[in-house]
Amino acid sequence: MNPNLAIPATLAACALLGACAGPPTSGNVYTSGQTMNEQTVRTGTVESVRNVTIANPETGVGTMSGAALGGLGGSMAGSGRGEAAMGIIGAVAGGLIGNRIENQANNKPGFEITVRLDSGELRSVTQLADEMFRPGERVRLLSNGYTTRVTH
Repeated sequence: MNPNLAIPATLAACALLGACAGPPTSGNVYTSGQTMNEQTVRTGTVESVRNVTIANPETGVGTMSGAALGGLGGSMAGSGRGEAAMGIIGAVAGGLIGNRIENQANNKPGFEITVRLDSGELRSVTQLADEMFRPGERVRLLSNGYTTRVTH
């Protein structure tokens, strides 16, 4: 792999990483578009809380970055035909490692919170595990028609 091509590819992959951040899934985080909008408030009691994993979609940035860096490092380890072979091996290994790192970075702990509303209806909301909820607690469900969050 040509080192002159690997460096721009790595920089492009890193730039894409920042652009691929997903929307917040926390009950405590509002996007700017969610402010100054009326929300419907319903109250109820927590029935159950289940630990879940919130997985954001893969962007491919980890694979691309790992492949570029692995290919660059691998090509520096060989000479002649070995340089190309080591570059390919490094790119494949780097891509696999980068993909795994991206998957682990994208997974976040969450809660599936089931609430019995005062009306008797059951509702379930999944959000980041950044605020504790326990069965029997009184909570509020805030809804704007698109998203619903559970708060105290």
